[in-house]
Amino acid sequence: MYVAVKGGEQAIANAHALLAKRGRGEEATPRLTPAQVRDQLGVLVSRVMTEGSLYDPDLAARAIVQSQGDALEAITLLRTYRTTLRRLGTTVALDTAGLPAERRVSATFKDIPGGQQLGATFDYTHRLLTEPTDAPEVPADLGPSEPMPRVTDLLGAAALIEPVVDHPAGEDPEPADLTREPTVFPMSRPERMQALARGDEGFLLGIGYSTLRGYGSTHPFVGEVRVGEVEVELVVPEFGHPVCLGRIEVTECQMVTQFVGSATEPARFTRGYGLAFGRSERKAMSMSLVDRALRWEELGERKVAPANDEEFVIEHADNVQATGFVEHLKLPHYVDFQAELALLRTIHADLGPGTAGATNDSKANDGKANDSRANDSATNDREALAGATKEDTAR
Repeated sequence: MYVAVKGGEQAIANAHALLAKRGRGEEATPRLTPAQVRDQLGVLVSRVMTEGSLYDPDLAARAIVQSQGDALEAITLLRTYRTTLRRLGTTVALDTAGLPAERRVSATFKDIPGGQQLGATFDYTHRLLTEPTDAPEVPADLGPSEPMPRVTDLLGAAALIEPVVDHPAGEDPEPADLTREPTVFPMSRPERMQALARGDEGFLLGIGYSTLRGYGSTHPFVGEVRVGEVEVELVVPEFGHPVCLGRIEVTECQMVTQFVGSATEPARFTRGYGLAFGRSERKAMSMSLVDRALRWEELGERKVAPANDEEFVIEHADNVQATGFVEHLKLPHYVDFQAELALLRTIHADLGPGTAGATNDSKANDGKANDSRANDSATNDREALAGATKEDTAR
């Protein structure tokens, strides 16, 4: 089936050379460096890290340069590299409650402890193309920052939102790892959150958007979106206590969603949660919308929309898997197509004159003539295929 590809090694080498040339651009233009991408395309770097499941801005920037800006190709490169790394252990769950937020906004309360902080955002830009300019000065000292407790924690203190399940020390169950274990439905929520974190931002945005348009039962408020750096800690057995490995930038979103209650339980709001590396506000918000929609069974709701279908959402959210399956269609399918072509001609021949296939041959009224043309067409197809194969080989 792939004989033509095997015979075109020189053609493939030439294609690689042409790809590199296109990626390089004009020789007079300075070559783009990963450091420039890391520092100036931070939003794209954040997306590649999140969906590539690896926090490393330098490697993500290098993947973006290598892939010539193709985000999905860069994500694939990063995931591939990740598989070569040795796993040292599992870190302690991130404590985002105390992260010093560079950005923190809430759509549920105007005046919240610690205040709202706009930070770096596109929200108030005019969306007009302008020439690049130097960055303006930013005040270095904005005064002492106040503690910024989570809005959902404030609601929780008044028993107005579902509580967070807090496992006693040492009893927190080990989360499954979907990168090492086969996917089995239904998934646990930790597994599902892993899949959503790796899921394609555009797909999750579309599915989350559908829940707002009525394809689901979520009517959310943004409890809080916050962006900042948080410490990553690992418990080292020799030390017996957590050791800080460093800080990573994350975006966290908690949606406050339609309340539930029963004859025995008081009505209270529910949550949707999203977390992504770097500045990934749209991804974190979309993730929290979809997370809430997928909790329909846990919250005693009806399954009424695509966003409630766990298998549909999870299986189609992985952009690397989806890209591989869609793009494989570019590979030779000559034998498969010839089989379907022969079947179609057989159907037309069986139906005889007056069919769609016979319309083009309206002057032919006997089966012998049809067979003759079918044989001629098959011969032409074989000759065209042979010519294409020779051309591929020559290239």
